[in-house]
Amino acid sequence: MLFSTLKRLRPSVAPTSPTERIRACVGALVGIMLTGFTSKLALGPDVNLPLLIAPMGASAVLLFAAPTSPLAQPWSILGGNVLSALVGVTFALFVTDPIVASALAVSVAIGLMLALGCLHPPSGAVALTAVLGGPALHAEGYAFVFWPVGLNSLLLLGAALLFNNLTGRRYPHLAPAKPVSPHKTTDPVPSERIGFVPSDLQEVLAQYDEIVNVSPDELDALLHQAQIRAYERRSGEITCSHIMSRDVATVRPGTALREAWRLLIDHRIKALPVTGDNGELVGIVTQTDFMRASLLAEDGRLHLGWRMRVGTTLRLARQPKHVVSDIMTRKVQSALPETMIAKLVPPMADMGLHHMPVVDADNRVVGIVTQSDLIAALFQERQMPGAEPRERTKAA
Repeated sequence: MLFSTLKRLRPSVAPTSPTERIRACVGALVGIMLTGFTSKLALGPDVNLPLLIAPMGASAVLLFAAPTSPLAQPWSILGGNVLSALVGVTFALFVTDPIVASALAVSVAIGLMLALGCLHPPSGAVALTAVLGGPALHAEGYAFVFWPVGLNSLLLLGAALLFNNLTGRRYPHLAPAKPVSPHKTTDPVPSERIGFVPSDLQEVLAQYDEIVNVSPDELDALLHQAQIRAYERRSGEITCSHIMSRDVATVRPGTALREAWRLLIDHRIKALPVTGDNGELVGIVTQTDFMRASLLAEDGRLHLGWRMRVGTTLRLARQPKHVVSDIMTRKVQSALPETMIAKLVPPMADMGLHHMPVVDADNRVVGIVTQSDLIAALFQERQMPGAEPRERTKAA
């Protein structure tokens, strides 16, 4: 009984790989070392104040071990630490009892950080340090705010910006832009018309009425990824290879536009992957590309619009030759044969993609998935709610 109770006291923390743990440790090592040595070079070894203050260790935990936390963002560390230092120095100067001054400094610092949206837990220790730091810190007065607090915070933040981004961790964590309909209408994107939406999450968090150490947009992304994983489990591991068209009509960059248009009409399709010499995907040309670039004249010839002529001339330093490379889209989102179809829903629903080329490990086109293929697969899966996933069927 006692053991089970003690076990429940252990916090439930998201699992991390050994690589991520080592990355966090190395980040803290680099951050604190750079902050200390840079401070020493800037101010010299004979300065009376400490080159590093203790709260920077707590800040390093957040900046390198939890860089996506809203408590670890640039405004949090700079605003929180500087604000708390100001509060701490003020109470140290005007309240004689150190215990009362400490309590007031930490309390007021928390209130101001919450009000200004710069909550940073180590900043509470900054306020306490300003009160209990001893005669050397008290003699500095408000200079303590700029040195060592301001300089330490700025240097540690700079180290976090460099280290996190160089090691594959996006920092700072910027809130994503609100999804915009590809059709430029006021309707919400398809994924926000059904199921839970960001506003639902905001209302739940408001009812929860406690500080959550994860940003709402990050929590929303995690929940959507969990939904995709759950669907993948229910859909029996259906991949692109199960639903893609394998006999794909393709064109080359040098294919004449009239020939490409004829292929679209003959095959009753709306897109043609563009492949290179070895079959690798280099672009895609769609009916939209044709309509954007030109109109068919009465004599059947294809005339490029003047904007496309200017753009193509600047890009290729030559006049258009009425070939596919003149109008094709070069940045193409593709999938692998083993990609789960659930992962195709967000780009095809929200980004307005109607076709998804499927490529192998060498980027060679092996198939294509259309919105029709995806809808048919999802409909078929819904028609068989009792069907066991493929893996379980094989195991049986």
